[in-house]
Amino acid sequence: MNAPPVHPLDARARHLLRTLISHYISDGQPVGSRTLAKSSGLDVSPATIRNVLADLEEVGLVAAPHTSAGRVPTAQGYRVFVDSLLEMQPPDEEQLAQLRRELPTDAATPDLLNSATSLLSEMTHFVGVVSVPRREEFPFRHIDFVMLDPGRLLVILVFTDGQVQNRVVSTQRSYGAGELEQIANFLNSQFAGMRIDDIRARLLREMREEGVRLNRLLSAAVDVAAQAFQASTDSDMLVSGQTRLMGRQDQGDIDRLRELFEAFQRKRDLLQLLERCARAEGVRLFIGEESGFAALDGFSLVTAPYGVHGRILGVLGVIGPTRMAYERVIPMVQATAQIISGTLNRAQPAQ
Repeated sequence: MNAPPVHPLDARARHLLRTLISHYISDGQPVGSRTLAKSSGLDVSPATIRNVLADLEEVGLVAAPHTSAGRVPTAQGYRVFVDSLLEMQPPDEEQLAQLRRELPTDAATPDLLNSATSLLSEMTHFVGVVSVPRREEFPFRHIDFVMLDPGRLLVILVFTDGQVQNRVVSTQRSYGAGELEQIANFLNSQFAGMRIDDIRARLLREMREEGVRLNRLLSAAVDVAAQAFQASTDSDMLVSGQTRLMGRQDQGDIDRLRELFEAFQRKRDLLQLLERCARAEGVRLFIGEESGFAALDGFSLVTAPYGVHGRILGVLGVIGPTRMAYERVIPMVQATAQIISGTLNRAQPAQ
């Protein structure tokens, strides 16, 4: 999970770091040496613990707030905790059953993903996010045309995930209802079950192979399909549960929270980060400044990829404060992504 090198800590320092972070995640208060002496289970004095804490602070794993004698973990400390000290707690059967029960199995992909982000937000009490794949990532099932004006058509595209998309396109000439029916039948018989990018590539190949010998039907189909199967460039993401972060931040973090809310509105930078996650394998975790995205300083992003038949379509995950129960959140995100992938696999024919 995009980890920097782990600091060479001895067993005692590792144990105390784990105990300190667990305490801080639980109650949000700086942890002092006396608290650690009582709860660590180690037969050491508070003075010895203070020395260990000083060493942890020196290597940047904990910090001492000005108003307290206790220590709090840094982003680097959380990273060591997650990568080498954490014991994951997978969702129990009841939680998995809730995910399977409440995620729609016969909905169009955007509705499925919207339900997933809402459920993930509800079950983790953080913000649910998901990158939505372009329509062109799914094979198309059926196409129909409706003449609007001479040279203008309404194209109705139905995709295999149940999504319907309407496009208004311009053509080089006007077509009669009979011609449009012929073109639709031809495209449906030749290309149903193919992704739009593959359809466009095949049409171009056939045009090159046929050259000037294009028959009337293929020529008309190429004219219409050039517009109907034009790939879109817009990506999108869905966000659920933004208000769950309110009340979880200290008063001094209100400006930081406002910046994150503005990022939710803009979407562009956060979507780019999610797309970076989709290009990597497995669970991704960014803690605080690790993301390189200023609006996420003080927050953590956990993502896992979802896809269909081994092809990644996007990622879903949660955004919450760095003080989160990583041992529960990470497996929950991963399990949700796996259930989404399973639902899409059952709904989509293998290519």
